[in-house]
Amino acid sequence: MKLYSYFRSSAAYRVRIALNLKGLKAEIIPVHLLNNGGEQHQPAYRQINPSGLIPAWVEDDFQLSQSLSILEYLQEKYPQPALLPADLQQRAKIRAFCQSIACDIHPINNLRVLQYLSGTLQLSDEQKTAWYQHWVTLGFQSLEAQLTDSNGRFCFGDQPTFADCCLIPQVYNAQRFHVNLTDFPKIAAIYSHCLTLPAFQQAAPEAQADAA
Repeated sequence: MKLYSYFRSSAAYRVRIALNLKGLKAEIIPVHLLNNGGEQHQPAYRQINPSGLIPAWVEDDFQLSQSLSILEYLQEKYPQPALLPADLQQRAKIRAFCQSIACDIHPINNLRVLQYLSGTLQLSDEQKTAWYQHWVTLGFQSLEAQLTDSNGRFCFGDQPTFADCCLIPQVYNAQRFHVNLTDFPKIAAIYSHCLTLPAFQQAAPEAQADAA
């Protein structure tokens, strides 16, 4: 099993957390998104993931992109420990929460969008940061409202789920861009708790080999 990853990629970060929570070992293959014009653009990687995005999952002759699809695959192939609850409606709520991050927040704030803002559109660093903060803050307002049942430990219930795999990387990146979490106490509490757990610590960007 191989995971093509970049240490700061929040999408790859989601998968690293899930692997750790399930006790699975995968070979982490770094793809640096900045070096040499971006290694994700090289033909060898495009054969693995035609979109040129991170992450990519390779298992024998099976290749899969998109972090949420990889999470679903891991859950179905390795069902224990479960990262989705047995309750149908709760599972649906968790998937909706994850999609709020992966579909609404992350796509307009990822590296290629920020590079377009600063490169093609020639926005200043201050304008780029303002863009990031605006959309993440708006997204966090929705996430905070969805966490109606959170006890401050995890997003949904007493065990980590896909939701925590998605939330923690998004908060990590939000802090890099100085997003104020004061108005999001549930998000902040979940983030603080998860960072005390080895599965999350070992998946963190600074713990990755390519972070050096």
